[in-house]
Amino acid sequence: MTATTDRPTASAATPGEAPAGRDHAAYLELVGRLDLATKVRLLTGATSFTLHGEESIGLAPMAFSDGPTGVRGLKFTGGDHVALFPSATVLASAWSEETAHEVGEMLAEEAERQQIHVVLGPTINLHRTPLGGRLFEAYSEDPLLTGKLAAAYVRGLQGRGIGACLKHLVANESETLRNYMNSVVSETALREVYLLPFEIAVQDADAWSIMAAYNDINGVAATEQNHVNNTVVKGDWGWDGLLMSDWFATKTSAPAALGGLDLVMPGPDGPWGEALVADVESGAVHESVIDEHVVRLLRLAERVGALGSTDEQRVWPTESLAPDAPARRAQLRRLATDGMVVLKNAGGILPLAATGPDSGAGTAGDARAGTVALIGRHGIDTICMGGGSATVNPPYQVSIAEGLEAAIGDRLLVVDGVEVRDRAVVAEPSAITDPETGEPGLRVAYLDAEGVVMASEHSSVASIVTGWDDVLPRPTEQVVLTARLTGSGPVRLGVLGTGTWTIDLDGERVGSAELVAEGFDPGESMLKPPVWTIDTDATTTTDDEGTREGALVTATVTVVRSEPQPGPDGKLSTLSHVIASGMGMKGLVVSPVPAPASEVLESVTAAAASADVAVVVVGLTEEQETEATDKSTLALLGDQDAMVSAVAAAASRTVVVVNASTPVLMPWFDEVDAVLVVGLPGQEGGHAVADALLGVREPAGRLVTSWPSADEAAPAWEVVPDGLTLEYTDGTFVGYRGFAAGHAPAPAHWLGAGDGYGAWTYGAARLLEGGSGAPSVEVTVANSSTHDSREVVQVYLRPDTEDQPVRLVGFAPVQVAAGSEATVTVDTDARLWRRWDEAANAWGEPLTGGTLLVARGLGDVQAELPLA
Repeated sequence: MTATTDRPTASAATPGEAPAGRDHAAYLELVGRLDLATKVRLLTGATSFTLHGEESIGLAPMAFSDGPTGVRGLKFTGGDHVALFPSATVLASAWSEETAHEVGEMLAEEAERQQIHVVLGPTINLHRTPLGGRLFEAYSEDPLLTGKLAAAYVRGLQGRGIGACLKHLVANESETLRNYMNSVVSETALREVYLLPFEIAVQDADAWSIMAAYNDINGVAATEQNHVNNTVVKGDWGWDGLLMSDWFATKTSAPAALGGLDLVMPGPDGPWGEALVADVESGAVHESVIDEHVVRLLRLAERVGALGSTDEQRVWPTESLAPDAPARRAQLRRLATDGMVVLKNAGGILPLAATGPDSGAGTAGDARAGTVALIGRHGIDTICMGGGSATVNPPYQVSIAEGLEAAIGDRLLVVDGVEVRDRAVVAEPSAITDPETGEPGLRVAYLDAEGVVMASEHSSVASIVTGWDDVLPRPTEQVVLTARLTGSGPVRLGVLGTGTWTIDLDGERVGSAELVAEGFDPGESMLKPPVWTIDTDATTTTDDEGTREGALVTATVTVVRSEPQPGPDGKLSTLSHVIASGMGMKGLVVSPVPAPASEVLESVTAAAASADVAVVVVGLTEEQETEATDKSTLALLGDQDAMVSAVAAAASRTVVVVNASTPVLMPWFDEVDAVLVVGLPGQEGGHAVADALLGVREPAGRLVTSWPSADEAAPAWEVVPDGLTLEYTDGTFVGYRGFAAGHAPAPAHWLGAGDGYGAWTYGAARLLEGGSGAPSVEVTVANSSTHDSREVVQVYLRPDTEDQPVRLVGFAPVQVAAGSEATVTVDTDARLWRRWDEAANAWGEPLTGGTLLVARGLGDVQAELPLA
């Protein structure tokens, strides 16, 4: 039997081929028609997410959108409903280039529906330290796996004429002080590890754009990095795409223009404009440099259908698949389940559909006769996406409770768990209504400095953004948020966002607050704004006609603008002005007052004891898995560990579902029967988890990052720069490579670990001559279980020399029917045999010798094949 794919054909129609494109001289001819000021104008965004057009040369405006887990569109909050995909780590856990390609095609459909030309993704920084806050939207700790998946994603996206944008170039593996910190990385580590995913995506998929990061690399800003941008990417790789800045990352004019940056984002302001025109006129920057930047912009425009006559420019589809269409729901549900990872399954307790209430674990029984206690806040309020640029506005999000209830009905008992957050979040739309329309959500009024209401509108979500692409006639001085509560009794009220706040409940002042941003990152006011709350009581009233009306909340914020202050590097910059502008998210907090932990633990213990099986859900939230901040520990917040232990002690059988996309500590691992890691599973999350637990579809994922056994027990740990410097002391021994070399205690779970519902036996492995100059490996795998299952065969190279780390060199997924076997060929990648020679500043002789390891992760090596 040979390997088969388990992915149905995507529903999208095959798109037409992208235009062949002009040659360089033809682009230069167009550029030659423009004066200097016009050329420079094109090199800064027109708005936050759009670019200028230029009718005289047939250049249409282009639109960009964040896109790692869905194409959000042009509005940062409260935009149109769009599909929420599983997070990148979940998608990557399928270890499938076909899956990544399908995701690219789906994202292209989402982009086409919103007339977006370029999707800002994939994120291909590595999981260097498990504390990184943004790991959930990147693929893996391994550069080959990351690069291969990124290339497939790019091919899927660009195959429909929508540009991809690889981000963030480079060494941007953490968020703390990201705008100011200096990543100190050896040239060897840059070339062999951190640049490798970008190189693979450029060489194998011809990505049309790349985003330069916020940080410095070896003392030079990523937006000014002549060595990385010009020498390596545009020079050594021969890449002809467009290099844009991350938003507000560009700090200079001439150094950035000369350092390879082609486009400053966002617009319309920024450090280029008149300053760059003056640099050219003074001779600091030759005009040919500007011309080359514009050529790359025009090339991107032509590739995405935004250059040429009206007939030559792209025509957007008039019909598209809605984000809640049945076909899209089915795709997202399948993708989520395929990336879920079974880390433990003692006695074959999973899938639950194979264990009845009166049968022993692992025996056949009537699954629909047993009762299930679903326990934990994450079961009720499942976290389906992370925070920051990856946030979108989905049409719905299915909780695990909703998914299981739909599957097993009244056999399900749902019990809330302990608190899982340190910070309050904005109100759920169902908790409030607009006092004017009665719709879920709130009423927003924008006032100018004279107190004149410039706009009053309904918001379906409880937060808005000011100072970011405002379309009001004058600057906003005050924002008034009003809403009626849908419930009564004890309630936690509050506000979120910088400014001077007052909060009234039914006309009575309940509090006021002056909230200021704590750090030096403008992203904090958007992604992690300050919060104030108070616990109070709300009452409902009944009018003469018997209509019940909830309490009225009015929250008023006065925008506080200040003098720009230097950053931690002592410099005034664009960031200083953004922070001082008062820009950011403002929101209303409405939530229940938490019950004491002791009461909660008593309740969950009783529920666990009463059911045939307890499914307890724990995890992280967007507080930990988000842009603009890093974690300080891998421990679950609050009393979640105590809750798991209490449930395990009371229940006859305990399954733990981990609702987190990045490593967490599991001190209760030996106390429970099964552990299923579901990550951040997207809008269909609850249905996908139910499918996994009940065996409707196998959770066939494998870990994309090694999970440490304890805090600090990792080859790289620190994310806080020392004097703005973060040393990449692990060199090329990132993640599992460092664990294997003994640079840290063995991990609790290795990269590539995961069992699914199969039972695997490996036959003899043998070497084959590969077509790319690197060997291939052939091995037969047998599935002795009663479940059709999917295996991921992994091949690692263990070099002979201690200064060279073990590394993944190839992988291949295979679907095998129950009781059957398949012969799998794994092609290895010759780029993993290269060695950078620091002395020669060039690639040296490739590695020879060593041993190829055929494995299910380095914790489960199945065969060793010595190389001559």
